[in-house]
Amino acid sequence: MPFKAILKELVESTPGASGAILADWEGEAVDQHCLYDDYELKVIGAHKGIILNQMRDLHRGFAAGELREAVIATGQQRVIIGAVGADYSLVMTLEPEAVVGRAMYRFRNATRLLEKEIY
Repeated sequence: MPFKAILKELVESTPGASGAILADWEGEAVDQHCLYDDYELKVIGAHKGIILNQMRDLHRGFAAGELREAVIATGQQRVIIGAVGADYSLVMTLEPEAVVGRAMYRFRNATRLLEKEIY
């Protein structure tokens, strides 16, 4: 299943989702699907990927294990960021009223599908 199809399914099957992007280790977009400006999603994807990598580096010394995903909530949006293997990140944007638990379930499924495609 191509990346675009996985991302499109993730966004369209998740109530309140507005975009999803797969980015490489440098923050460059590999593929994306969104309901708003593609450029804005690319900027969000690059920045959130950097945040994820910094959080993973900080978390490495803890006994809880490696950080896999995080949710960032702002006044206008929620963002889920997660690792796809060691070299990629998945970022999904949500409307503020979206149910994060439901979105996380679909996000994790998409992550598994992307890992199968990449590795």
